[in-house]
Amino acid sequence: MSISRQNLSIVIVTFKSEGVIHECIKSIDKDIKITVVENSNNYQFKDELEKSYKNVSCVLSNENLGMGSGNNIGIKKAETDFVLILNPDVILEPSTINELIIASEKISNFAIIAPISSDINYPNYKFKNNKKISIDYNFPFKVKSIDGFAMLFNKKKLDIIFHKNYFDENFFMYLENDDLCKRIIEAKEDIFIVPISKIKHLGGKAVNVKYKNEVEFARNWHWIWSKFYFNKKHHGYFAAFIKGFPKFIFSFVKYIFYLLIKDKVKQRIYLNRASGFINAAINKKSWYRSQF
Repeated sequence: MSISRQNLSIVIVTFKSEGVIHECIKSIDKDIKITVVENSNNYQFKDELEKSYKNVSCVLSNENLGMGSGNNIGIKKAETDFVLILNPDVILEPSTINELIIASEKISNFAIIAPISSDINYPNYKFKNNKKISIDYNFPFKVKSIDGFAMLFNKKKLDIIFHKNYFDENFFMYLENDDLCKRIIEAKEDIFIVPISKIKHLGGKAVNVKYKNEVEFARNWHWIWSKFYFNKKHHGYFAAFIKGFPKFIFSFVKYIFYLLIKDKVKQRIYLNRASGFINAAINKKSWYRSQF
């Protein structure tokens, strides 16, 4: 089954994303239904979106659940066969949706397809074993994984494979998309990039810039925690520990250094990295949340 505007909907997970969400929504065709999952109880944000855009409905999660859990809420609510997951800090080109629809008519079987990042210096996909492969940019090509800021789900197929368990909700931030893609490949299903379909990712702008330091603290904690959890899930605890321990030592040494020179921001960053490793190593859940 190919994609059409009638069987496609869009899910955008937000958290303090007022500064970028409008540009994202305005780049989307007005005849496509959008579900925004706001990871808070911000009723003012919900009302503003629903009054401003006829094709937008906003669901409040009432707490910060993270990207994976928020996306799961939106995907499960979707009544269409295909669902495009977007971050709020992405902007579609006028032809982005059309090119995805055209590509779906040419690909006989896919679990996920995705547009390509317009910034060639930061590709939003990886090949198996990170090999460099010659690409014909006129045609869709298979990849091992794609970044989570733009993923178009074949929902019917994923429902069969995962029984509606899409993103692993143990991940709060980072690697939930890599985990999902790995499980899709292991199920012998295909993931494609559509290079004619382009998307602009602003990168790190999903949360208001005034929370820059708190966001940075959270990112450093969760990156280390998620790396350990991902490796433990797919390669075992011992492999996760061996891979992560040198970074823990490095982080601890850097923490001491910045403590001595009284750089409080860098000090907190490296303390959070060390804390992320320790919490993952003792099997604690991904509990860290930014203090906004």
